[in-house]
Amino acid sequence: MEPKPHLLTDLRTRAAYSEGAGIHRIVPAAVAVPRGVDALQRLVRWAAETGTRLVPRGAGSGMAGGSVGRDVVVDLSQGFRWTAPDWSRRTLWAGASVTWADVTDAARAFGLRLPPDPSSGAFATSGGMVATNAAGPRSVRCGSVRRWVEAIEIIDAAGEARRIVRGEGSGERFVLSPDQRRLVAARFPKTRKNSAGYALNHFADSGDELDLLIGSEGTLAFVTAVEWRLEPIPPDVAGVALGFRTLEQLTEAVPFLVALNPSAVELLDRTLLDCVRPAGVDLPEGLEIESLLLVEFERETQAAARGVVGDAVRGLAASTAHVATAVDRAALERLWAVRRLASPALARLPETQRSLQVVEDGCVPLERLGAYVGGIRAAAERHGIPVAVFGHAGDGHVHVNALPDVTRPGWSDGLGALYRDAVELLLALGGTPSGEHGVGRLRAGLLERFYGPEVAALFRGVKRAYDERSLFNPGVIIPSADWAPLADLKVGPGAASIPDDIAARLREIERTAAWATPKLELARSPDPDSRAPSP
Repeated sequence: MEPKPHLLTDLRTRAAYSEGAGIHRIVPAAVAVPRGVDALQRLVRWAAETGTRLVPRGAGSGMAGGSVGRDVVVDLSQGFRWTAPDWSRRTLWAGASVTWADVTDAARAFGLRLPPDPSSGAFATSGGMVATNAAGPRSVRCGSVRRWVEAIEIIDAAGEARRIVRGEGSGERFVLSPDQRRLVAARFPKTRKNSAGYALNHFADSGDELDLLIGSEGTLAFVTAVEWRLEPIPPDVAGVALGFRTLEQLTEAVPFLVALNPSAVELLDRTLLDCVRPAGVDLPEGLEIESLLLVEFERETQAAARGVVGDAVRGLAASTAHVATAVDRAALERLWAVRRLASPALARLPETQRSLQVVEDGCVPLERLGAYVGGIRAAAERHGIPVAVFGHAGDGHVHVNALPDVTRPGWSDGLGALYRDAVELLLALGGTPSGEHGVGRLRAGLLERFYGPEVAALFRGVKRAYDERSLFNPGVIIPSADWAPLADLKVGPGAASIPDDIAARLREIERTAAWATPKLELARSPDPDSRAPSP
């Protein structure tokens, strides 16, 4: 039998890993921090022999609860920090712990970049990005990370190390029959982005096992390394901010802008602008707009970049209430400052008000973007839950931060009602509950409603083919029998008890987006009086 690995079981360490960037607080049974492939293989083999369940975790910045759980949390953010570039091929191998920012910094000196740019890129790990099929503002042009992954290295449920390379086929673990391929084509949402469930649509098209593993949220294998494909940094860029008085005007504008081949079309709804205006958003006084679009164009020449901005402004002149152009990188940085103010503004909420991402990743067809934003606003008002709405308009992809006053009676019931209404709205509009963050624990129980029982059965077949005993990230993608999406909240009277100082440090990480902070540092006690538990 494989010897028992080193597990950290003290309360303070377990408490430090009880939260991620989403809504949950779940204290794990233990924590493991493997320092390389060999150590991870030993851990997985021991888990297979003993029936111990493992929860893979990167930086913990995932919103959907996929990096927290009651079993053994396996921290992959520290021990896999190597890179091996091949600049002639424009590729770079990165260990699972290497962040998007690390890859970008290494590539920039050679005029290259990794195009998908998640907002969490400063701390999002390579393993985590592959696990959720991450995206970001530039996904309107470059798509999600799926398009930029050439190969991955994994540890499977038997503890075996494998390399899966694009173009090498599906192997024999899981195959789709012709009838099943037709079912997948009929049942998958017709949205520009989708990270809900196993990517059977991409797998059916490519026949590549790689496409089945990308976006599988740690439920099929541990990703230990990624071979990224890079692209040259475009020489010139320009942009424009466009304000609209109605959601109908916004909805009509987005397809026009997408046809101009932008690199980004970002939505800042009035619900978010109301939060960031006090932080210094540069909008004319008294201007009343329903939404703002930030549009970026990358081109080979400055003239081409400026020219397409002019095309956008002229084409939408009749419907825009506000226009601000940026014709070089410095001006574009100033323009995008409004987007970067969003997180700091939400972090400055009063202590009684929390930002909870319960419906934060819906994606709908472009022509239904305004209907989704309007429907979310109406549901939020109906249930007394303030929201801040923003996202990637060019993909019909909307992030929603619910901002309840947690001292108000009934706030948790309102949150649950908002969740349910958002689900019904997405179903009615032909959307998906996850555009780029994955379903995690938060949305796992929704998949059968969106895909139907036959596709849900295929999802269970994928899980059995790779992890028959459900040892990897149980309750993620395939829901647990007692699935309850808003159970285990990190706030409220039902929140799990953890030491006060760790709760405060986790709150500060959340407020400052300091997810790169090693969680073992949080477990160190600053003084003997700090060990009292906090609800």
